Amino acid sequence: MAGLGLSTARAAEAMTELEITVKTPGGHAIDRAEVIVRWKADPKHPAARYNRAVNTTFEMRTNQDGIAKVPAIPQGKILIQVNAKGYQTFGKVFEIDEGARTIDVVLDPPQQQYSAH
Repeated sequence: MAGLGLSTARAAEAMTELEITVKTPGGHAIDRAEVIVRWKADPKHPAARYNRAVNTTFEMRTNQDGIAKVPAIPQGKILIQVNAKGYQTFGKVFEIDEGARTIDVVLDPPQQQYSAH
C-alpha cells in the first residue's frame, strides 16, 4: 500500500496549470479563439498513464483579453492548438515541466491564395 501512495503523490506533483495568451501580430487580444490542449503520453514510458479522474484534454475559448486558463494537466509533452476565424491555425507541442506556465501565441492573418495555373 505504501508504494501506491507514493505513485499517487508523484502523479499529483507532476501537474501544471497553463495560461495561454492569444494575440494578433500587432499585439491585440483575440477574443473567442478556440484553444485545444492535449497531453501527449510518451510511448517509451507506457507506465506514464493517468486514470480517468485526471483530465488530459481541454477545449475552451479565450476571454476578452485573449486569455484561456487551463486547469491542472499532467506535465510533459502538451499539444496546443489555436483556431480563430480570419487567422491561420496554430499548433505546436511544448515540453512543460513547471508547475505553472504562460504561453504566448501569435496568430497570423491568412496567406494569399496561390494558383499554379
